[in-house]
Amino acid sequence: MKNNDEKPLKKVCIICAKGTIEDVYATLVLANGAVMEGIEAKVFFTFFGLDAITKKQMNKIHTGTVGNPAMRMPGGLPFPSVLGMLPGVEAGVSAMMKSQMEKLDIPPVDEFLEMITAGGGEIYACKLAMDMFKLSEGDLWEDCSGVLTVGDFYGMCGGEGTQIIFT
Repeated sequence: MKNNDEKPLKKVCIICAKGTIEDVYATLVLANGAVMEGIEAKVFFTFFGLDAITKKQMNKIHTGTVGNPAMRMPGGLPFPSVLGMLPGVEAGVSAMMKSQMEKLDIPPVDEFLEMITAGGGEIYACKLAMDMFKLSEGDLWEDCSGVLTVGDFYGMCGGEGTQIIFT
């Protein structure tokens, strides 16, 4: 039942701080879904999430296999975390994930970012993380909207009907 006092969602501000396939794609799916629904979307990539908008890393993200309690083997059995330490396991799991995503016609990171910005979404990098990792704007995906401080990003996140989402 809908509450009559409910206000429509007008803007989402999404923060991506992790650089694994599952974290980056959660961010991209949420942002793309927002712009497709006519909702303003601003995405802030910080810490290892910066890999998603760094030219050298954006299409090389992988699945974390060690310490991932949600990891499953074929058939749904739990994935023993210790297996993730074996050489080639992480690369194999990541390749399997990417293969499954291709079968579902899920685009690679750079194409997904293009879809978001073409729909009016904005992509930002965190200044602190950029400084920590000694990155420059030239290292970023060419359509990045800019490099912001956390305060600058929060300054864009105000207004009625706005949600901040941390992935």
